[in-house]
Amino acid sequence: MISIRKNTTSLILFVLAVMAGGIAIGILTAPGPWYADLVKPAFNPPNWIFAPVWTLLYLCIAIAGWRIWQIEPAGLPMKAWFAQMLLNFIWSPLFFVAHRMDLALGVILLMLALIVTFIYGTWRTDRPAALLFVPYAAWVAFASVLNGSLLALNPSVGG
Repeated sequence: MISIRKNTTSLILFVLAVMAGGIAIGILTAPGPWYADLVKPAFNPPNWIFAPVWTLLYLCIAIAGWRIWQIEPAGLPMKAWFAQMLLNFIWSPLFFVAHRMDLALGVILLMLALIVTFIYGTWRTDRPAALLFVPYAAWVAFASVLNGSLLALNPSVGG
């Protein structure tokens, strides 16, 4: 079971850092006319769904990271957590600002691998942290397929 050290303060810091990063990226890289003009696959979700989904996912990401920080702050799962977070914040500028769907696809696939690494690395030590990442893995897997589909449907604008 998890041994809680600096419980409340560190949890608040994790949640604030992840949420603030997500909000900043969302505001700075909001989809604009370029994205609106892309040919989209039939399974493309409506734009309104992204903000609530990411809000919930960022909360889960923060709690999972905080839980593992309490157990092993320098371990492989925590390194995977930080690395996937960095890639998470890199993806939107690559895709929505630089319009590099090709590079964004590489980033999101690496991010998915790190998410799976986190789940695998925490499964035995802190199952709740691992389970908090399962919806995130599912969403990023879907987003990877969407990214790849958008690139395939819009090859002249994707990189």
